[in-house]
Amino acid sequence: MAEVRSRQFWRSMLAEILASLVFVSAVLGSSLPGSEGPSLGPIYPALAAGMATVGLGHCFGEISGAQVNPAVTLALLATRRLDVLRAVVYVVAQCLGAILGAGIFYLVLPLKFTAEIYVNKVPMEVNAGQALGAEMLATFQLAFTVFSVEDQRRREGSEPGNIAIGFSVSAGIFIAGKISGGCLNPARSLGPAIIAGYWEHHWVFWIGPVLGAVLAGVSHEFFFAPSASRQKLVACLTCKDIEIVETASVSRSSLSTVTQTAMRAKQTNKLEHN
Repeated sequence: MAEVRSRQFWRSMLAEILASLVFVSAVLGSSLPGSEGPSLGPIYPALAAGMATVGLGHCFGEISGAQVNPAVTLALLATRRLDVLRAVVYVVAQCLGAILGAGIFYLVLPLKFTAEIYVNKVPMEVNAGQALGAEMLATFQLAFTVFSVEDQRRREGSEPGNIAIGFSVSAGIFIAGKISGGCLNPARSLGPAIIAGYWEHHWVFWIGPVLGAVLAGVSHEFFFAPSASRQKLVACLTCKDIEIVETASVSRSSLSTVTQTAMRAKQTNKLEHN
């Protein structure tokens, strides 16, 4: 429990609350109907969400990771990139920030009854199963990008790739926008649902993103990452130290690369000599 008493722990929690508040406010604000009526298509919410993600990554990336999304947080927990305590606190903070963001935005709306347009809904011409599939696919590509960027940052210490993540958020909303509304984020759906009291098919916007994110995290960490190996998967399933196995995998991969390069150089020199 020493972590709970640390200043960094509470700074991280507050960062997730504020980041979620800003993110939800940006998405809701971009959906505000103009004088010509409701905006057509997902282009404004997609651009607003992507831009907000880039900005929040720079603001809070070094504090909490600017996860903002419970689906991404649960994927990090499933792959043991995040401990249980911090994951639970982050999810609660993200939902609280989303509720506050939706509530504040509701107070400043010109007409209170328009709040219902901000709730994620399954369109009449689409069934819940189709919306679920769209949410899974869109969130899968988002979470896979997040894991890829984080893996590269750990290995190379480069810029954390906020622009790549922002683009993937926008792409996800474009993918699922006209099928499920392009939620990708359970907290973003929860905030307006509580304020407007609309819960129809709300489960789609939790199960879809969470399943998509967890599948992306598992597939990246244990199949596509440079450190992926059967031993790493077994270590995760048996609650052993993944970092030791991961370091060994990366070392073997680096040694193999060096060996192959040396062999190619030796063959080239031999051919030139002949």
